Amino acid sequence: MPGRATLHAWLLLTPALVLLVAFTHYPAVATFWHSLFSTPRANRPAAFVGAENYLYLLDDPIFWQALTNNAIYALATIPLSIGLALAMALWVNGKVAGRTALRIAFFTPTVLPMIAVANLWLFFFTPDYGLLDQVTRALFGWGPTNWIGSRETALGAMIAVAVWKEAGFFMIFYLAALQAIPPNLYEAAAIEGASRARVFFRVTLPLLGPTTLFILVNAVINGFRLVDHIIVMTRGGPDNATALLLTYVYELGFRFWDTASASALTVILLGFLALTAAFQFLVAEKRVHYR
Repeated sequence: MPGRATLHAWLLLTPALVLLVAFTHYPAVATFWHSLFSTPRANRPAAFVGAENYLYLLDDPIFWQALTNNAIYALATIPLSIGLALAMALWVNGKVAGRTALRIAFFTPTVLPMIAVANLWLFFFTPDYGLLDQVTRALFGWGPTNWIGSRETALGAMIAVAVWKEAGFFMIFYLAALQAIPPNLYEAAAIEGASRARVFFRVTLPLLGPTTLFILVNAVINGFRLVDHIIVMTRGGPDNATALLLTYVYELGFRFWDTASASALTVILLGFLALTAAFQFLVAEKRVHYR
């Protein structure tokens, strides 16, 4: 009976829906509600202030610095990690010696905790005797460089860590998608005399469209969510050079105990991610080829 089947379906969905509402939708609504009130103090309860917390952020220079840093961080990590992941997947999908070892090597950074990755890269970035300084001294004769202590290089160093961490994860999805492409398509292209570049852009890349969209959504979210290494390595410094929106939320909420401003900034971040995801699924998905 249709009614009984519907009841069974809802019973199966209920545990997931309860968790989704309890840990996603309710916190989001509660955060928006708290953003409309002032921060409660020991001798002063929270008072309704409307959009005052949002106006405060608009006048906060650190907010604009964090927003600019986050835009640069996302615009760099997203294409670099996706492009590197696709290149690695194409490489290890071919008939190369040591293919299994290469796959393991590329995927290894993904399984490492971000805290461990941050501490590993702290050694790489250590001035004078770190691995990066050793290599640049041997190749270019450069002197010691404070990679994460200089405003000019700190954000770039954080971008490098994020790309190194993410590319292997995205590679797995591309590798699975490449192995699912029917070989007869490549055989037909070879019979027609198509060049390798033409096969890639006319056959491989369009068929990877759904996978690319999925990876793009995750990459955009990670561009605003993946901040563990920044908290461990720089704490947003030097002089807010590596401060991102999420690190500033942490600073406001847990260092300065300004929960109202932290809630307002969280709502802004959630709203931006929601709009980005809607654009990707409503606009970009129309350009994706599923067959």
